[in-house]
Amino acid sequence: MRHAKKGRALGTDASHTRAMLRSLAAAVLTNERIKTTEARAKEVRPLVENIITWGKRGDVHSRRLALAELGDRELVHKVFADIAPRYAEREGGYTRILKLGPRKGDAAPMVILELVD
Repeated sequence: MRHAKKGRALGTDASHTRAMLRSLAAAVLTNERIKTTEARAKEVRPLVENIITWGKRGDVHSRRLALAELGDRELVHKVFADIAPRYAEREGGYTRILKLGPRKGDAAPMVILELVD
């Protein structure tokens, strides 16, 4: 039973879901735009927003939180040095989801998840 478990299972067990979301967040922050399913995009969006907010704070604790979430020092440096300063004046809403329509094979709703300029 999944009592008091937040979020979508995304068709996998908890550890695989966490690893998938970590990988998707890293892909969004690296490429600034990814194509994925709507459910995955809705799950990874808060994670990306939190990481960018930590980057805006810029202190050591925030850097360690981001490193624990992403596991990649170079990517954390990119977030803190390049991505977060772009959103210094923005209070949130760093990502956008654009709907594309159903995928050909299984009709899963596809979207583009991208960072707002």
